[in-house]
Amino acid sequence: MQLWLCPLIAFLFGSIPFGLLIAKAKGIDIRQHGSGNIGATNVLRVVGKKYGITCLFLDALKGLIPTLLGITLIRYVGASEAMTIKPLLSKALELPADLQWKAQLFQVFTGLCAILGHNYSPWVGFKGGKGIATSAGVLIALMPAAVVILIVVWLLLFAITRYVSVASIGAAAFLPILTIAGSAFHGKLANGTWNKPLFAFSVVIAVLAIWKHRSNIQRLMKGTENRFQPKSKRNA
Repeated sequence: MQLWLCPLIAFLFGSIPFGLLIAKAKGIDIRQHGSGNIGATNVLRVVGKKYGITCLFLDALKGLIPTLLGITLIRYVGASEAMTIKPLLSKALELPADLQWKAQLFQVFTGLCAILGHNYSPWVGFKGGKGIATSAGVLIALMPAAVVILIVVWLLLFAITRYVSVASIGAAAFLPILTIAGSAFHGKLANGTWNKPLFAFSVVIAVLAIWKHRSNIQRLMKGTENRFQPKSKRNA
């Protein structure tokens, strides 16, 4: 497989508008309801819980699968095989350890392409969701332990505020801090072996996530942002 195809596949896979397709299967154009967003939160609010959860799962897979492919196909000597697609390892390009940054850069770029595909899908006029679920899928492949901490942060902020937007913005802002803290915890910051492309990636997707929430931030400042209320409870 030509390696340049991997980011392209990631973008195209990420661009599949699962939220739009799930809602259309129920006779709803999700873009005309709720926030108008095609992401899992709006699907859950408008179409229902099981459809929102399905959308969340599929949107996360859009990030996870292409990133696993990238991790599998370009590697460096000594890299873990834990988050790889084992049957494809025989086709991997393995770089020497001193060039590991090239493999890391390729891996995070592939993940970023999946997120950009979701956020700016060509199938819906280069519009899309806010990338939280797809980013989570990418991060499961790149730094799974961090995802657990980010989920806890998200849940705490959501429990306190009942705003999905606040929870998502807070978790996104915490990601670069968590990335650098993880490198320090493992002693990689001190000896200079920390994953610099991964840190840069964490900053980029954090900024991107916050930027995609700019309308939510404006509503929060005006006091007009709606707290989360599932469809079933609204209809009760």
